[in-house]
Amino acid sequence: MTTRPLILITNDDGINSPGLHAAAEAVADLGDLLIMAPSTQQTGAGRSYPPNVDDTIHTTHISLNGTQHIAYKASVSPAQAVRLAMIELAGRPIDLCVSGINYGENIGSGVTISGTVGAAIEAGSSNIPAIAVSLETPHEYHLSHSNDINFAVAAHFTRIFTQEVLSKGLPNQVDLLKIDIPASATLQTGWRIARVSRHRYYQTLPRHLRQPGGAKYHVHFDTGILEPDSDIYVFAVEKLVAVVPMTIDLTAPVALQEVNHFYNGTS
Repeated sequence: MTTRPLILITNDDGINSPGLHAAAEAVADLGDLLIMAPSTQQTGAGRSYPPNVDDTIHTTHISLNGTQHIAYKASVSPAQAVRLAMIELAGRPIDLCVSGINYGENIGSGVTISGTVGAAIEAGSSNIPAIAVSLETPHEYHLSHSNDINFAVAAHFTRIFTQEVLSKGLPNQVDLLKIDIPASATLQTGWRIARVSRHRYYQTLPRHLRQPGGAKYHVHFDTGILEPDSDIYVFAVEKLVAVVPMTIDLTAPVALQEVNHFYNGTS
């Protein structure tokens, strides 16, 4: 029997992503790693469960700190990869799920579109603490496995929060942490707790404004109406690492009896 924590490493960019490898290397000495990810790019998959997939698990290897480490992949969504890891591979309780490091930040009201966040939500739904880590990158890298991106700073913060969650757990009623690192961040950059903004960060471009082969979306936000405690503000305005405590409870934060009175026409 081992007393080392079991850390699940996953993502939405696919098993061959340098971001996933950077996350695994950053936490390799903190526990036993179970690496399971989609076989291919699954950006934008959210927490989806596509019905017609081949969930056959294939064994592969990735290089971590100069040695070959066993890893697993399947032609599934990020959430399905987490589920397969839990029921087919783990063999014991998973202590932490690390999802990422993603090519591109995941902030604002569109975060549930993110497969990186979706994988962490899937883990959280089974009482597995999770962190979802994303690094700001130019749009042309969002669907890539490019080695042009330096994940060192993002890996540094991945390690910090992995250590914190393994040693302290998550606060009460928190199921996962969403962590977004600006491209300008250094090892000395501070971090701040934030909330998910109610504003969109990525705006879909109309077809007539899209460049051939270019992105279908762009970043646009109004600093005049941004919530000062939001992930967009902390990340894009203050240029700090934005850390959002999230919950799988999507119930509106209102007194349920008040809603009951509203629909019953009573006061």
